[in-house]
Amino acid sequence: MKLLVKWLLSAAALLLVAYLYQGVEVRSFTAALIAAFVIGLLNAVVRPVLVLLTLPVTVLTLGLFLFVINALMFWAAASLLDGFAVRGFVAALIGSLIYSVIGMVIESALERLFPKH
Repeated sequence: MKLLVKWLLSAAALLLVAYLYQGVEVRSFTAALIAAFVIGLLNAVVRPVLVLLTLPVTVLTLGLFLFVINALMFWAAASLLDGFAVRGFVAALIGSLIYSVIGMVIESALERLFPKH
C-alpha cells in the first residue's frame, strides 16, 4: 500500500515540478505516473552503477557530483518518454533538485502514515 501511495505522490510531485519550473513539462497525470515509475526504475538500476563508476569524482567533489547523477537520471527518463520533457541539462539539474526536495517531504510524510513496527 505504501508503495502505491508513494508512486501516486511522486507523480503528483512531478506535476508540481512542472508547475513551479518552466524547464520541465509534464503533459498529463498519466504521463507523470509513467515518468515517476521510469525515474524510480532508473534510480534503482542505473544510478547505483553510475555512483560506483564515478566514485573518485564524487569523492573529489565532496559528494556534489551526486547532483549531476540525479540530473542525468531525470534527463534520461525525459528522453525515454513522450509526455515528459526537460529542456536541457540545467533544467534537469534544477528539476531534479526540486523533485528531490518534494520527494524527501513525501518520504517523511509516508513514514508518519506508515510507521515501521
